[in-house]
Amino acid sequence: MPKKKTIPPPDDFSSEFMETESAEELSEQQAEAASSDNMEMPLTEPTEDDLCPGNMSSTADIGENEPDAENTADAADSVPVSDEAAEDPEYDSILQELNSSTPAHLDSSGENALDALLLEENAEDAPATEDEMESADGETAPQPTVPPAPAGRRDSYILTVDAKDRIETEEERREVIWHEIKTSHIAGRILTGTLDGVEQTPSGRTIVVVDYKGYRVAIPLKEMMLYSGPVPYGAKYKPFMERMNSILATMLTAEIDFIVRGLDNTARSVVASRKAAMLRKRQTFYLDTNEDGVPMIYEGRVVQARVIGVAEKVLRVEVFGVECTIFARDLSAAWFGDAREYYSVGDRVLVRVLTIDRSDINHISITADIRSVSSAANQSNLDKCVLQGKYAGRVTDVRHGVVFIRLNNGVNAVAHTCYDRRMPGKKDDVSFAVTRLDEERGIAVGIITRIIKQNL
Repeated sequence: MPKKKTIPPPDDFSSEFMETESAEELSEQQAEAASSDNMEMPLTEPTEDDLCPGNMSSTADIGENEPDAENTADAADSVPVSDEAAEDPEYDSILQELNSSTPAHLDSSGENALDALLLEENAEDAPATEDEMESADGETAPQPTVPPAPAGRRDSYILTVDAKDRIETEEERREVIWHEIKTSHIAGRILTGTLDGVEQTPSGRTIVVVDYKGYRVAIPLKEMMLYSGPVPYGAKYKPFMERMNSILATMLTAEIDFIVRGLDNTARSVVASRKAAMLRKRQTFYLDTNEDGVPMIYEGRVVQARVIGVAEKVLRVEVFGVECTIFARDLSAAWFGDAREYYSVGDRVLVRVLTIDRSDINHISITADIRSVSSAANQSNLDKCVLQGKYAGRVTDVRHGVVFIRLNNGVNAVAHTCYDRRMPGKKDDVSFAVTRLDEERGIAVGIITRIIKQNL
C-alpha cells in the first residue's frame, strides 16, 4: 500500500488563498501627489504592488460604452475647457521641446484642403462661361492643355467603380483626425487613445506618449493623475520615480482618455491632459444626478470597465474616470492560478460597483468585483460530485500546505494530502478523490491520489 504524505493544513485557507499585500503596506509605498515639471524616470520592472496604489487617485472612463449614459457622456465631452487650463504656459513649453525634436507629420499648407473639398461637394454646379457656350454652338475654340486638378476640386478624389462610393486618401483621413484633435482643444471634447510609451524631453520632463489614430499625443506625468500632493525630494525622490515608472509600465497598451491642452498646426505636435478627462467623467457619472436625484453610477450597478493593469493576483480597472483594484478572490468564482492567463491590459470587463465615496471629486474611490457578475456559482456545481468519487482537475495554486484544484467538471476543490511520491505544483493535472462536500463554501474537500501530468 502506498505511503501517505500529509500536507499540514493552514489555519484558515479560505482567507489566505489569494491575498495580496495589506493596504497598509501598499500605502507606505505610495507617493503623495504632485505637479513636478522635471522628473527623471529610471526603468524598473512592474510588480504586483503597482496595481494597488492606496491613496493614488483613480482614473479613466468608459462612458461611450455605457448604454444608458450615451447621451450624457456626449454632452459632457463637449463642455468647454477652462481658460486657466488652456493658457497654462507649461503646455507651450512642452510643445516647443517636442517641435525641436519631433518632425512634422504633415505640411500645414493643406490644412484647409478638406474644408474646401466639402464645400465644393455641397455647392451647385457653376454656370458655363461664354467661351464654353461658344464652343458648344460649334464655333472653333483653342483646345487648352488640361492641368492636374487642384487639391480642392470636386473631382480630385479617387474615382471608384461604384458611382456613389469613394476612397478616402491618407491625407484626407489625417485631416479629419486633426480636426477632431483641434475640436478637443477648443471645446474640451474627450478623446481616447492607446498608451504606447514613456519618454523624457530634452529638459528632463517625463511624458507619456499616447497614440491617437496615428497622431502622437504627449501627456506630462503630473497630468496622468497617478498621484496627488507634492513630489517628494531628497532620498525619497528616486523610490517615488521608480514607483511611477512601474505603474506606467503596467499600463502600456491601455486605453486612456484625454483632453487636448495645446497643439502646433505646423509640426502637428499635441499636448494633452488625462486628469482633465477623468475629472469630467467623474462629474458626469458620479456627482451629477437625474430628475430622480440619482447619479448614473450607484452602489450595486453593473458597468463596463477598462483593464489598465494585470498582475498574478490583482487586476487594476478604470470605471468611468475612477481606478479600482480587484483582488483575485473577487475576480471569479472559479479558482485560477494567474490572472494574466485570463485578463490583459486593454480588455473591457463587466464589474459590479460595491461601494462609492463621493466626498471629493479629486478623491472619489470605489470598490468593485467581477465575481458577483459571473453567472456560474460553485454551490450549484457541487451536485456534479459525489462522495468517494474520483475526478480529474488542474492545480491552480499551492499556498501554506493547501493545494487548490479546479476540477474539470467546474467544481473548486482543496486537498491537504497527496498519495503521489511527487509534490503537486501549479498547472499539474491530478486525480482527486472527494472525501467531503463543503456546501457552505461551495467546495469539494479530498485528497490527491496521483499526479497525472506534471507541468515541468
